[in-house]
Amino acid sequence: MALLLRLGVRHQRTDEIARTSSDKETRSLAPIFDEERGVARKQVSSIHDHPDITLETLQSLMLANDVTQLLVKELAPNDNSKNQPYVSKGNLDALNILPAGEFETDSKHNTLKAALDFRWLQSNGSISLAPQAKLIFYPQYPEVRLSGFLKGAKNAPNYLMNTRAEGRLLFLGVTTDRRIIGWAAGPDSSLAHAYVSLKTPEKLGVFTLVPLVGGRVGLSTRSLLIQELRRIHLLDWIDSKALARDGSVVSCVSAHCVGYTLEAELGVARNGISEPDFKGWEVKATTVKKLDGKPSAKPVTLMTPEPTGGLYRTLGVADFVRRFGYPDKKGRPDRKNFGGNFFAGIRHTNTKLTLALNGYDADKREIIDTSGSLALLTDNDDVAAEWSFASLMSLWNRKHAQAVYVPAEMRKAPSLQYRYGGAVRIAEGTDFVRLLQAISARTVYYDPGIKLENESTKSARTKRRSQFRIRSRELASLYSKVEQITLLGF
Repeated sequence: MALLLRLGVRHQRTDEIARTSSDKETRSLAPIFDEERGVARKQVSSIHDHPDITLETLQSLMLANDVTQLLVKELAPNDNSKNQPYVSKGNLDALNILPAGEFETDSKHNTLKAALDFRWLQSNGSISLAPQAKLIFYPQYPEVRLSGFLKGAKNAPNYLMNTRAEGRLLFLGVTTDRRIIGWAAGPDSSLAHAYVSLKTPEKLGVFTLVPLVGGRVGLSTRSLLIQELRRIHLLDWIDSKALARDGSVVSCVSAHCVGYTLEAELGVARNGISEPDFKGWEVKATTVKKLDGKPSAKPVTLMTPEPTGGLYRTLGVADFVRRFGYPDKKGRPDRKNFGGNFFAGIRHTNTKLTLALNGYDADKREIIDTSGSLALLTDNDDVAAEWSFASLMSLWNRKHAQAVYVPAEMRKAPSLQYRYGGAVRIAEGTDFVRLLQAISARTVYYDPGIKLENESTKSARTKRRSQFRIRSRELASLYSKVEQITLLGF
C-alpha cells in the first residue's frame, strides 16, 4: 500500500500541493486535443471542478444503482484516457473481476477486445452511458487495459481522466446484471481522504474492495462467506429449495438442487443472468457420498460451450455424428454416439480425433495468436470442431476470480434434503491463461455427450452436450491459491 503511505504524507500539506497541482494543470486554458473524443476542446479549469462527495454518499448512490461489489483502482500518472489504465498486469485476472461482453479478435493488432456496459455515475444518482468503453487484452505483455471510457459519454470526468495528477482514484461498481458504474476522484477529494482511512483493505487483483455498507470497519467478504457457510453447516439437514427472483422460497426437485439450496440459504436468487454469487464469490456445491473432508473424486463441469467452427458447424450436428461418431456401446439400435474423454495431444480411439491447442505456447505460458483456438483435428489436420479463444474467453469471463467449493450429502427420505460439509475449499486468482495451461497439461479435458437417435430415418433426432471438466482434486491448477478451511475452527 505504498500509494496509501504517499497519500497520507501528502495530506499533511494538502493546501500547498493542491495549489501547486492546480497551477501546473491550469497554466494554459487554450484548447487542447481530446484523445478520447478526437476533437479540440476547451480545457477545464482544474481537478477541483469535479463534484466532491463523501464515501457514504458514494456507497448510497452505488447501492441505489444495484451495485453489489465496489472496487477502487489507484491511478498512476500514466493511467489516463490516452494511455488506457491497466486493470491487469502480468496476468488476466481482471477478466474474471470486471464483467464484459463477447470478446472479438483484432487480428491486425493481435489483441482481443470486449465491450463493457459502462456508465458514469452523476452526483445526483443518475448514470451516463459510455458507449465506447471496452477491455483490451494485449497478450505480448500480458496486460488488460480499459479503453474508450470517455468517448461519447455525457458528463464524464474528462479532466480527471486526462490529467497525469498522482493520487487520483477510479471507483468501479459491479452490478448483478453485469454493468459497471464508474466514479473518479481527485487526490485531495473527500473520497481520497476516506480511502486512506479504510482499515484492513481487501485486495482483488489490482483493485481494493470497498465495503458498500459501514465504510471504515468490517469483515472481509471472505470472512463473511466463511461465517455464513459455518452457519449453514450447523443447520444439518435442510429441505431442498430454491430462492425465486421475487424473494419467495420454492421447493426444488431438479438435479441442480444441491446448489440452489445452498444459494437460497445465502440469499442468492436463482437466475440466468450471472453465475451464483455471494459478495463477489462464485459458490459451487457438489454431492459426495461421505462428508469426510477429503476432496471429491467426482469431476467438476467448468463450462458447456458449443463449438464455434469446423465441420460441426458446416455439416450440422447430425452429419457430424454420422461422420465421427460410433455405434452405441450398449447396443441400442439405430443410434450413434460422440463421447468420451478428449485430452490435449492424444488421439481419441473411437472418434479418431485429436484435441489440439493452436495459438498457445505452453512452455512460455503465453497466448501467441489471439485468433487461435482449441480444436478437434482429423488425422489430416482438418478441423472437425473448434472453439475460438475469443469465445472461450467470453465464457471464462463469467467465472469469478474467487470461488468456494462446498461438499454436500443428500438423502431422499423423509424428503429430499441436503447437509453441507464443515470443510470447504477457498480458491482465489483464476484467469484464462490458467485454463489454457490446464488444458495443455491434460487436467482439463473435453467430455462431450452427443447422440444421434433414429439415425436411418427421416425423424433422426440429436441431443448435444459439449462440456469441459476437471477432476475435483485438480482444481488448484486453475487458481493461484487454494486453501481448505475447517469452518468450525475458523
